[in-house]
Parts: sequence; structure tokens; C-alpha cells
Amino acid sequence: MSNQGPLAGMKVIELAHIMAGPACGMMLADMGADVIKVEKPDGDDSRRFLPPDINGESAAYLMMNRNKRGIALNLKEPDAIAALRRLLESADVVIENYRHDTMERLGLGYESLRKSNPKLVYCAISGFGRTGPYAERGGFDLIAQGMSGLMSITGEGPGRPPVKPGAPISDITAGFLAALGCVSAYSHAQKTGEGQMVDTSLFEAGISLTYWQSAIAFATGESPGALGSAHPLNAPYQSFRTRDGWINVGAANQRNWMRLLEILDAPELGSDPRFETNHARMQNLQELVPILESHFVQQDTKDWLDRMEAAGLPAGPVMTISEMHRDPQALARDMIVETDHPEAGAVKAIGLPIKFSGTPGAVTIPAPTLGQHGAEILTEHGYSQDEIRSLEGKGALIVS
Repeated sequence: MSNQGPLAGMKVIELAHIMAGPACGMMLADMGADVIKVEKPDGDDSRRFLPPDINGESAAYLMMNRNKRGIALNLKEPDAIAALRRLLESADVVIENYRHDTMERLGLGYESLRKSNPKLVYCAISGFGRTGPYAERGGFDLIAQGMSGLMSITGEGPGRPPVKPGAPISDITAGFLAALGCVSAYSHAQKTGEGQMVDTSLFEAGISLTYWQSAIAFATGESPGALGSAHPLNAPYQSFRTRDGWINVGAANQRNWMRLLEILDAPELGSDPRFETNHARMQNLQELVPILESHFVQQDTKDWLDRMEAAGLPAGPVMTISEMHRDPQALARDMIVETDHPEAGAVKAIGLPIKFSGTPGAVTIPAPTLGQHGAEILTEHGYSQDEIRSLEGKGALIVS
């Protein structure tokens, strides 16, 4: 595969499944790394996340594994472990999100691998990290969101059930943090020849998303709760119902508050002591919201957006996922891309959210079919055709 992007030349072995690890590998691949995805004989579990599918192929798997080459190895076979070790001996990065001691039991733990490849960056993504009292627990996004405090600050407000954000944000954020860790450690290895362990978790990813709420708790000694779409420090900064939908309004500072009152033709609110300052508005938010909404429901979302854009007031519609896919800014920024998959055909995906002026990343190839590039990858690592056929005959290598 011909790679482009700032990470061209980086070789990554991805021993990861479902979300966090594949998200890390996807980011590195989109930025030009040669990411080799190693799957078990029946494939990444996300291959069975059906429905939805595209011509029989899991939409979830196709999304998270584009730009990667794939090999399927049966790691219950010693020859498969030997083949994987050979791949790892020349790798720059390995990503794994197995249970705590799985790689050690295979003889492929960090301490073992660094002896033959001192520059290797070993990235371990887990539920709670590799140290501490929860190190051996399995990890899932839902559990991490609850334990990190995220579910206590998400939802409609006091007395309502806890709510999980719609996206698996602990998984995705852990993957992105891991990618940052891999790139940072790779930079160090390029300078010094010394690799290292990169260790992050879903739990820590969730915690890292609580900066504002943790600041409030540290300062006051009290945990903030859910506020719906509102902001914990500024008001009004939230969604409001319009005549035909919803609009997000960011009138968080005093200048924008006064602009909003001009747009709403409600100057009397500017002298109301309940709303004169941000502190007062936060104290009286429950009274402020229905007053503002009584104005917003008089016109359609587009009417308000046009007036707010003309006034320089931050605002935007609350769009569905499909509406976002059609949005001209998303399209202009190449956030909706398409590849041609051998089984699924034309497959759309989310593009790379980081742009580089000199070394642009790109989504160039679709997610691999199971074992699609196995023979190609092993040939690159010194295996003969007879040896590859022998591995296949033993059930150590699965070729699609």
C-alpha cells in the first residue's frame, strides 16, 4: 500500500478489537502509518455487529478499520505466534486491548518484545489501566462512563435517570489518547532508539472529559449534576425549541447576551436583576429558559440562524446524523469520504478530522476482508510461498 501523510513510514501492528484499539489504529492509518490489523480466525467481534450491514458486511467494522491491511492468525498455534513475533520484531508500534495478562501468556508481553525490538512502542489500552486496584478488570464504555462521572452530568437534570452520551465517548477518546501517546513515544524513539510502554484506559479517557465539572467540584466541594444541554459555568449556552425544531445558542458572555436581546427584541431582560450578569443568569437559569423559549418558538430555526449570523452571535441548528452527513461544511472539510470495498461496494465513512498543509492524510482503502492481506504481509516479512501454504494448512493462517 502506498501511504501518505505525516506518519508515512511508521509500521503499526494492531492487536485490537471493537472500538478503542481500532480507533487508535484508524487515526494512525489515516495519518499515513502502515497499520496491519491482526485478527483471530473468526475476525474482530465487530464483524458480527449486525444489523446494519452493507451487502452482508458489518457497517461498524467497515467504519473503524478502513486504511488498514488485514491478516488473520490462530494464536492457539505456535507457528502463528512465531509469525506474529516476526511482524513485531520490525514494527514501530503495537496496539493491543486484550485482557491484563493475555500478551504475557503468549510470550509477547512488552518486556519480552523489547529485547528483540528496543525501539518498539507498546500501546496497551484497557478498561482501567495497567496499574492500580482495578487493573485486572475488563473494561466497557458504559462502565467507564458511569465510573468517570460522565453519566452524572449528562441528562435532563435532578431526579431523572442517569444518561449515557449517545456516542461511546470513553472508547473513542481512549483511542484518540492512545494515538497521541503512540505518536509522542514514536517521536522519542526516532530520536533516541528507545521504545516504551504507552498505557491508557477508558476510565481515564472518561475522567479527562470532566475538566469543567471537576473544576467546579474542586472549588466548591460539591459535584455538579446534569444540566441538559446547558453549560455549567455560562448562560445562556444551550438548546432552545423553535417553531420547527431546535437551535443551539452561545450567548455566554455579556456582549453576546446583549446581542441576543436585540435579536429577540427583548431589551427588558437586560435590566432584569435576575439576568443582568452571568452569575445572576446561572442562579436563575430555570426562570430564564422558558422566557427565552417563548420568543424562540415564534419563528423557524432558519429565521433565527439568519438573524444571529448577521449579528455575529454564535448559533447553530441541532442536526441529525444524516443531516450532518449532508452539511456543506462537513463535505468541504472532507469529513465524509468513500471507499470501494470488494464485498460491500461503495462504503461511506467519516474522514480524518486533522488537516495537514504539507503532508495531508487520507482515507484510501476500505476495511480488509478477513485475512485479505495475510500472504502479502508474510511475504514482506520473509516467508516463502511454501511456508505460507504450510501455515494455512496447519490452520495457523486464515486466508480469505
